[in-house]
Formats: sequence, structure tokens, C-alpha cells
Amino acid sequence: MRRLRFEYLTTALAAAFVAAAPASAETLYIQTGRLIDGISNEVRTGQCITVEAERIKAVGPCGKAPDSAKPIDWSGFNVLPGLIDLHTHLADLGQSADLAAPLKASPAETVLVGARNARVTLDAGFTSVRDVGTYRGLTDVTLRNAIERGDVPGPRMWVAGAYITIPKGGGELNGVVPNEQLPPDMRLGVAATPEEAAIKTAYLLDHGADFIKTIATGAVLAIGTEPGAVELSEDYLRAVVKVAHARGKRVTAHAHGAQGIKNAIRAGVDSIEHASLADEQALQLAKAHGTWLAMDIYNGTYIDDVGTKEGWPEEYLRKNRETTDTQRVAFRRAVELGVNIGYATDAGVYPHGLNARQFRNMVKYGMTPMQAIQSATGRASVEMGRDDIGAIVPGRYADLVAVKADPLADISVLEKIDHVMKGGTLVR
Repeated sequence: MRRLRFEYLTTALAAAFVAAAPASAETLYIQTGRLIDGISNEVRTGQCITVEAERIKAVGPCGKAPDSAKPIDWSGFNVLPGLIDLHTHLADLGQSADLAAPLKASPAETVLVGARNARVTLDAGFTSVRDVGTYRGLTDVTLRNAIERGDVPGPRMWVAGAYITIPKGGGELNGVVPNEQLPPDMRLGVAATPEEAAIKTAYLLDHGADFIKTIATGAVLAIGTEPGAVELSEDYLRAVVKVAHARGKRVTAHAHGAQGIKNAIRAGVDSIEHASLADEQALQLAKAHGTWLAMDIYNGTYIDDVGTKEGWPEEYLRKNRETTDTQRVAFRRAVELGVNIGYATDAGVYPHGLNARQFRNMVKYGMTPMQAIQSATGRASVEMGRDDIGAIVPGRYADLVAVKADPLADISVLEKIDHVMKGGTLVR
């Protein structure tokens, strides 16, 4: 069965080679119906977008198209920037009841699975992702590089390389074999001390990581760890931040528990993943420091439903029940306080390509539809420190999506994107 699965993935990748188009060199003139630029709250009509060499050259009222420009008629559509998901796991096997699945898959098979995940993510309108870790260290770097070369289709990726975690912590593959017997590439970020963490941070950056992911507390989906338990001290986190920031790289912290969140913010991390058990003090601290929250507030519903049906470990299901509703309360309060919030789903725990399901929850728990859209476009690009994606303005990549229905009237229409463009190349 495993040989057949690998052959299927190889066939899928071969098809992907054909589908991976090179960057567009032609000039495009795109007529839009209603334009949401990802930055302002204004919705404009009668706008045309001129695209040259992958990037947006001009946006303005429609008129005469530039000479030799190829016209694209999206006048019947709402046009938005390509969507951004700040918490994905493309280069991984995906969550299941089989704890050993990541170990059973070779690095090569993991990248092949990642290529499939990348394609469906792009098809869903997510033209950029922050990929926040993989058990098979640096397979995300390989996948990112393949996409950048045009070998396979997928979103623009910014990758973490591996998890910086304590031994047997929330970033380890626990409960399969003794951790010391795991392959070296599954322990690239394991560090017992701040000094060792600094060394591992430098290693990951030297080997292609775009940012660093730390595991500051226990995890829902890791055997033997508790979400509220602190795993990385403030000194440990500060050692990682010092190395990364000295190289101009950002640091994010997986942190469910309130104390772990506070430790990470005080240590200078740039963003917090999950923030499920954030208390008022933690949220106020995030607000004061400008720290971003990446809160996956759809994910708990999927875990409870599908995880229960598929027989995921009861420990996972129990921890998920203990954090889901609390996280949504914290999210609503963070919105009220004006804390920085980016769009982050934990796709890979639930199937890739369904990333847009979270929009409905963001609106349900306090955001306006425009705020939710901006969290996945202009605001997300700010969290990533990027000025080349996330908005329909001159100079940025021509990453665009189009939907017939109005997402400001019904945010769920983003779950089925009609057209996707990346870098001026029409994906579909």
C-alpha cells in the first residue's frame, strides 16, 4: 500500500510539473467589478489593474488599455488580493489517528505530499503562506525552493525549517519510539538550554529558514504535553530572539497558556500562535508590545468532529475541548482591544484547501467582514514584514482572487474562489 501511495504521489507531482507555469512576462489589463484592495476600507468600482512582469503597475479608473496588453474581464467579480494564511503545515503528512505517520514517510515522500498540499492551497486562493514547522526538518525549505523555481505550483512560502523545542516538548514526535531514536532530521530544533537553542536557531537560519518557530508551551496535538504548561523560559526565548533579530528574521511562539504567552511577549517574539488560554493581562501585554496573535479559531471544531470519528488519541480530544471555547472568548476580547490579529488556520490539522473556512468564525466572534479580509491580506503582510504581497497597489505582486458574490455581505463566499492569479499568471 505504501508503495502504491508513493507511486500515486509521484504521478501527481509529474502532473504538477506540467501545471507549474513560469512567471508571466506579458502585460495584463484587468477590468474589475468591485475592488477590495486589502488595505483601505473603501470598495471601488470601475477600476482596472495594469500588470507587468509579475507586479501591479497601476490601479485606476478603466480607460484605454495599454498597447499590446492582454485584457482580462473580471467586471462581474469582486476582486481581492491573493489570500495569506499565517499558520500552515504544507510539508507534512497531515493529522490523523496514526501517531507514527510522520516517521513512516521519508523526507522525499513528505515533500511530495507537500507539493500536493501546495497545489490545493493555491487553488483555494491562498497565494502566500507562512509555513510554521514540519516534523521532517527542512522539507519545507525544499518545497519552498521548488515552488520558487517553478518546478511545482504553490503559494509563496515563508518557512520555519523545524521547531525550536525542549526534549519531549510540544514540538517533538512523542509517543511513537523513544525520542532519542528518532531520525536526526526530526530533531533539528530540539534544545535543552538557551545556549543550545541559540545554536539551533543559527543552524536553521543558515539552512534556509525564513523565520523561527518556538514551542513555548505544551501542545494540544502532542502526546505527554499540556497546553497550559510553560516549556520555554523567558531566558530561553530571549536567546532565540537575539540570534534571529540580529539577522533581521522574525520569531513566532506556539503558546496556548497565559504564562507562556507573557514569557514570549516579554522575550521579544513577534507573534503568538494559538493564544488559546490568553488572559486579560496577556492580551493587554500583546496590545502594548504590538505583538501579533495568530489564532486558529475554526480548528477546534474540526478536531472535535473528525478526530472523534476517526479515533484520534483521547488525550488530543480532551485538550482540544479544554481550549476551543476559551480561545474564541480570547479572540473576541483581542478584537475589542484592537490587538494585532492575522489570519492563521493551522491547515494540515484539517485538510489543505479548506483554509477559508475560518473566515466565518472570525466574523462570528467579533470581526467585521472587512477586518477578516484584511487579516488575510494587508494586515497579514504587515505581520510577515512584507511589502510585496497582500494588497492591490502598484509595486506589489499581482496576486489576485475573484469571486462572484460579495464577501462583505457573506464572508463564506471566500470558501469557493472563482479565479486565482499569482504573479500575473492565471492559476484558474
